[in-house]
Amino acid sequence: MLPLLLMSADAVIAPATAGDAATAFHAAAPAEIVVTAPYQRDRADVLSGVAVLQGADLTRALRPTIGETLARTPGVSATSFGPNASRPVLRGLQGERVRVLTDGIGSIDVSNTSVDHAVAINPLLAERVEVLRGPAALLYGSAAIGGVVNVLDKRIPRAVPDEPIHVDAIASYGSAADERSIGGAVDVPVSRTIVVHADGSYLKTDDLRIGGPVLSRQARADALASAAAGASTGDIDFAANAALKDRLPNSASETWTAGVGAAVITDGGSFGLAYSHYDSLYGVPIRFATAPGEEQEAPRLDLKQNRVDARAEVNTGGGLFQTIRARFGYATYRHFELEEDGSVGTAFYNKGMEGRLELVQADRGAWKGASGVQYTARDFDVVGDEAFLPRNQSQQVGFFTLQQLDFGRFKLEAGGRYEHSAIEAKPLAGQGQFFDGKRRFDAYSVSGGASYGLFDGWRLGVNLSRTERAPSAEELYANGPHAGTEAYEIGNPDFAKERSVGVETVLRGKGAGYTFEASAYYNRFSNFIYEDRTGEIEDGLPVYQGRQADARYYGVEAQGSLDLARIGGTTVTADALGDYVHARILGVGPAPRIPPLRLLGGLAANAEKLGGRVEVEYSAKQERVSAFETETGSFTLVNASLDIRPWGTERPLSFALSANNIFDVNARRHASFLKDFAPLAGRDIRVTARASF
Repeated sequence: MLPLLLMSADAVIAPATAGDAATAFHAAAPAEIVVTAPYQRDRADVLSGVAVLQGADLTRALRPTIGETLARTPGVSATSFGPNASRPVLRGLQGERVRVLTDGIGSIDVSNTSVDHAVAINPLLAERVEVLRGPAALLYGSAAIGGVVNVLDKRIPRAVPDEPIHVDAIASYGSAADERSIGGAVDVPVSRTIVVHADGSYLKTDDLRIGGPVLSRQARADALASAAAGASTGDIDFAANAALKDRLPNSASETWTAGVGAAVITDGGSFGLAYSHYDSLYGVPIRFATAPGEEQEAPRLDLKQNRVDARAEVNTGGGLFQTIRARFGYATYRHFELEEDGSVGTAFYNKGMEGRLELVQADRGAWKGASGVQYTARDFDVVGDEAFLPRNQSQQVGFFTLQQLDFGRFKLEAGGRYEHSAIEAKPLAGQGQFFDGKRRFDAYSVSGGASYGLFDGWRLGVNLSRTERAPSAEELYANGPHAGTEAYEIGNPDFAKERSVGVETVLRGKGAGYTFEASAYYNRFSNFIYEDRTGEIEDGLPVYQGRQADARYYGVEAQGSLDLARIGGTTVTADALGDYVHARILGVGPAPRIPPLRLLGGLAANAEKLGGRVEVEYSAKQERVSAFETETGSFTLVNASLDIRPWGTERPLSFALSANNIFDVNARRHASFLKDFAPLAGRDIRVTARASF
């Protein structure tokens, strides 16, 4: 539900005071507690789809991108633009409708601009990842209409360790891409109230090994037909393209990060600062030509980000407000799209900042609440022969509030957000194809809901929402070739606000040895913005035109677990999840790139020092496709893993061995722009070691 996500993660992982620092530093929030919320709360009280990934589950799921790390989470797919640029897809929505946060503040990159742009967040250093889907996330901005992914780390410390030095370290190897990675963090107490932090990571991969042909069946048929007809486009060999298999060309990568932070933590509050650097060079899988007139390039992206973060909290001691919190981030970002000879083809420059001020009211019996203001600003420029956007500046200010009445079994919540956006295009001289001017939008979002405790451990909730989203600069002003996506992208500067009316029902239950969670949702969009492939070719690239229409999205998600047996100190557990989304653009047909039905079931056995798991994931065939979109075949993946804790759960040293896609299946995600040219990883044997001391 929209009001539930009012505050950043800091709101509930409050910095510890000097007196309880030791306990807070080593304790992790239970998986049943949602921290991306105004107050600590059990998942049973959250009236929207939610997922939490931490501990052994996070270690097992860890991949170089946040999209692939979360891809087995209910309601989540991934853009899968190769192994290096994969962003989460939530309930069939992606790009501008999904916000990826680090510690409650945006990633301040350009990953929302295009699917070939990587998120400047390294999952290797994450302690916990939370996913909230649907209107619940909207109080982080209108761009979160699909949901929020919040990645939590220790870069700004929240507590002072009780030892002279505290170290967290992780190292992993994955066979599919010869992936080698290592990361670590050090926290040192300078005094009883001051702690300093440093972290770093390194990742290197080769071209990804896949389980069969590079091109899909339809793409191979098109390429072979072009070869048989004697067609030619420069030096492109259509028959050679059709024969590619086993390795995904131009998918190698190298990434490193470094960060430092410090915090002062007292009984009256805290203040912390951090600086971080992100540096990555990665290849973008080739959209191979299959017909005359098409071009194919092998671009690589050279990405750098420098970022400063701050967090402050004041405990007022009661009265009108209980706590005042502030969170701020500023980053400079650039990436170069490199030609095959290493020269810079197109350069992307972005400067951005985001800040939040949050006022948490003192409790008044059953009544509690919080309000705040959020400000974001971005200066974005694309330079080069294939610049598909003019220089543009965006500013946005939002005011939000949440009010809650908690009567125990019966709970009521209501909240809202007002947001003003100003987006201005400033094309250079000679760029007559671009819009020159400013658009302003006022967006209003409201939500209300209730939940009822049916009986012990079970709660049913319903929420209604009406939301608005201002179009982004990319949706308004794009007009040119984009080498990274190998598409000619055209926006529309006359786009209106996107609106949605939605309803969601959530049922959660837990008891001795079992958990259950299910949600069903329905959203009616007006002025829904989507990219329509026209069938035309411009500059050797397929043309994608931005359009608006009414749309309907609805779906279901469910997950659960059941303890089957206890044998000595070993617990045998079965778990399952499933999700399905149906999306239609009225008067047009199925929405593009919608994930099909997905089912996953697992069987696990866990003891103090040893755990094992086998799982099977089934993705159905996607036959509901938009114009010029190909169908995607079904696939079944089988995975197995072994977790080893030599000294038990009390000593945080663990090893994870996993075999993924054991039968080397050639699998493709329908949500990917490159699904016909870039399959998922083939058989992948992974070894991970994690330590904390």
